[in-house]
Amino acid sequence: MVTGGFSDTAARGCAHPKGCHTGDLPVLASATAGARRWLLIEHPGPWAARLEDCRLPETIHVLIERATDLGVRPQLIRRPGRRKPSRPGVRVMVADSAAPRPWLAEGVVAGPDDLDLGAVMAGVVPESCILMSEPVFLVCTHAKRNACCARIGLPLARSLAAALPDRVWETSHVGGDRYAANLVCLPHGLYYGSMSQAAAIAAADAYRSGEVILDRFRGRAGIPEPLQAAEHFVRVHTGELSVGGVAVESFRSDGDTTEAFVRGSAARFRVVVEPMTVTTPCGTACADTIATYRLVALDRLTPVRYATPALT
Repeated sequence: MVTGGFSDTAARGCAHPKGCHTGDLPVLASATAGARRWLLIEHPGPWAARLEDCRLPETIHVLIERATDLGVRPQLIRRPGRRKPSRPGVRVMVADSAAPRPWLAEGVVAGPDDLDLGAVMAGVVPESCILMSEPVFLVCTHAKRNACCARIGLPLARSLAAALPDRVWETSHVGGDRYAANLVCLPHGLYYGSMSQAAAIAAADAYRSGEVILDRFRGRAGIPEPLQAAEHFVRVHTGELSVGGVAVESFRSDGDTTEAFVRGSAARFRVVVEPMTVTTPCGTACADTIATYRLVALDRLTPVRYATPALT
């Protein structure tokens, strides 16, 4: 969703010109579309720009390779401010954001054969893991990927961890360096960008209550960006903030235009969106332009006559 790719310039980050990483630029519909299932692996670091280049134990490299081959998104994690494992063995967490009821589980494995990633793909908690009842919050602090992620993400991760002990982790690249600092809420895979410390605490509190905050909300991972945009515009129109209160039922695309039919808590909507480009004040440091979406049409259709199941 941005012109150009990863570069040495992006690794250095930007000089924080006015408007950059402050929430003044649009972040909607930018959550990582391919992140439907997750593998979090505790490894204190250091982290290279790409996971395959990190100096990791062979067991971790095997886990990462297996997850990537299956389409499970691997992330390295560590406790804010700590550079040693929290317990013996390899601590892992797995999550399914695509399930009807997204779930998160954790375990400690001795090697890659102790974690059944096939079960994760089937929507089942692996036998080596225990289902978690509390959410997890990931803050990208991947300095070798982009300096802004560390410069803004590190203090944010530490302040959020102070407010929510044991629920917050620093993580490797989550997608969207230009939106640093990035926050991901699991198990639902909700993305927030350009976060301040106060905004992160507010978003985390809302998620723990089963809601989203639209300010700085990038979208729900695992679905295409135009559909994230359609959900966002329905939330803005209706004021629906519950995590499971809005969902795309069907869609069709014609060139750059996407028409989606979206279920809200009280009605269905026809939403038409188109891509647009916004120039950033960062020059080419993090991104020279940001691709986002504009609303073309939003029409209320038939009321919803059935109960909407809560997503927990």
